[in-house]
Amino acid sequence: MSSILVLRERLKQIYASYSIYIQKAAQFLLGLFVFWQINSNVGFMKNAASIFCTLGLAVVCTFFPVIIMVLAATALILVHFYTLSLPIAIVSAVMFLLMYIFYFRFTPEKAWLILVSALACALKIPFIIPVLFGLLGTPVWVVPASCGVISYYMLHFVKGSATALKETDGLTNGLMNFAKQVIAGKEMWLMVLAVAIGVLVVNLIRSRAVDHAWKIASFAGGAVCIIIATAGNMVLGLHISYGTIILSSVIGILLGFVLELVFFSVDYSRTERVQFEDDEYYYYVKAVPKVVVATPEKTVKHITEHTQEKEEEKDAREQEEQEPEWEEVKRRTDDLLLTQSLSRELGLDNDPNKRQP
Repeated sequence: MSSILVLRERLKQIYASYSIYIQKAAQFLLGLFVFWQINSNVGFMKNAASIFCTLGLAVVCTFFPVIIMVLAATALILVHFYTLSLPIAIVSAVMFLLMYIFYFRFTPEKAWLILVSALACALKIPFIIPVLFGLLGTPVWVVPASCGVISYYMLHFVKGSATALKETDGLTNGLMNFAKQVIAGKEMWLMVLAVAIGVLVVNLIRSRAVDHAWKIASFAGGAVCIIIATAGNMVLGLHISYGTIILSSVIGILLGFVLELVFFSVDYSRTERVQFEDDEYYYYVKAVPKVVVATPEKTVKHITEHTQEKEEEKDAREQEEQEPEWEEVKRRTDDLLLTQSLSRELGLDNDPNKRQP
């Protein structure tokens, strides 16, 4: 455990030193994966779906705020939808506009949340969203999480029904048919409900003053998502894989443990409870100390030929300085032994105990 904490501290030091480069690299990879997912699923316009367009958009969006990446992804989706059918593009534009109204109203600085939500659904692990957003965010994060889920299912629906949607006659009929099919998507609304309730449950438990709140919140979020998705799957007659539901929840719980280790590592065995008061209130405070591990410092000594010669000269000087001292001690010892020997031979021993009466 201590080695993991030491690794965490070293990673924090690395991030503090190179944060700007790490953030830009992560932003580039996020953009690359988002644009690749869009082009590989609804790449109806061949020029926009090329690898050069994908890389170019990812590189350009790396040097701008993440909201620019969200807007670029939306524009790319609408371009592909327009190539397929004008009614689809119009309905999709209206739905994106409504989602952005809610997004800019509640979480204008959290654009990456929409992208992460959509990517989690694309990877078939949607139930990591409640754990991730509930532990690290606030209840308001329900809005971008829901927008991301809806965006994914819009792409998923168009991908599965592209031929039928393209053959619809008339602009009005196309608008009505696509709007009805999107709004009536039972699986989409079930996932939105499960994710939203999961985020609220995780955040509610995580903010309680109980021991191991983050672990309990992760388990509760995973369990709630499994229950809601399974019940909705049976009641609504859907065909969501139960393996996907369970696996997604388990991955979310494991992710919660990792997040606790990184962001909320505390020692509950040293918990202290303090009570004090002022003129108007009584205060009951629970203090839980953080687990802090000092990173061992590494000392690197470079051994060269010049350094080795200096070390040898230093050792020789120390030995030369010590030799006179040893010689003086030895000389004095020899003189003392000689004096004692001569005194005994000449009968000059002054020890009163040895004198004759």
